[in-house]
Amino acid sequence: ESPSPNAPAFVRVGERITAGKVLCIIESMKLMNEIESEVSGTITAKLVENGKAVEYGEALFSIKPR
Repeated sequence: ESPSPNAPAFVRVGERITAGKVLCIIESMKLMNEIESEVSGTITAKLVENGKAVEYGEALFSIKPR
């Protein structure tokens, strides 16, 4: 949820975002992949706890579109 352990999170619940905003980073096979929002809107929920494993296609955030 942040670029480094001591840095603030990329986004927080309640924050308004635009399409293309980096939401988080996922590590896959030792590569760090930035995950960007596909829509503009408001973050309504974080669906996965930081540091937990995720699967391809799994929802990470709930976003209410503008």
